[in-house]
Amino acid sequence: MKQLDDERLVLFLREGKMTAFEEIYRRYWYRLYSIAYHQTGIREEAEELVQEVFLKLWGRREDVIIRHLGMYLTIAVKNQAYDYIKSRISYRKYQEYLIFQELHQHHATDETVNYTQLTEAVEKALSRLPEKTAEVFKRSRFESQSVREIAQGLNLSEKAVEYHITKSLRFLKDDLKEYHTNN
Repeated sequence: MKQLDDERLVLFLREGKMTAFEEIYRRYWYRLYSIAYHQTGIREEAEELVQEVFLKLWGRREDVIIRHLGMYLTIAVKNQAYDYIKSRISYRKYQEYLIFQELHQHHATDETVNYTQLTEAVEKALSRLPEKTAEVFKRSRFESQSVREIAQGLNLSEKAVEYHITKSLRFLKDDLKEYHTNN
């Protein structure tokens, strides 16, 4: 199988020949992993994304028409990485929503501290964050800047900005536990 070109490998793959699949895996795994790692920055996630691409390739081998194997796999892993990043952003926004809902609900009840105390607690918590993380959070939440705007303004990658936002939200959630409701 090592001597076969990609077109022949795809033909054998369509026929369900495991040796063809294994050769495709050997030829393309590292390239796809590199792309996924570049997109996610996380080794384990990159490996899982590549694994998912190969699982889908095997599962759809009889139905999919592949003219250029390398291009097909590259696009597949990029789409997989895009979906992963999109789901992580959605998850982070959902976490933010829950945190701020919790703070809002707690503020609305008689059992809560007043708004000034909460604001002071948030400011105090932010002062204990690393300077860059606090700056990213303030620009994101208090100045309503987008991830891209923050990245450009602070000369960071968008991934780094997302990292700082996630880090600050986790820290605030833990640090402001006493302001959470018991619901």
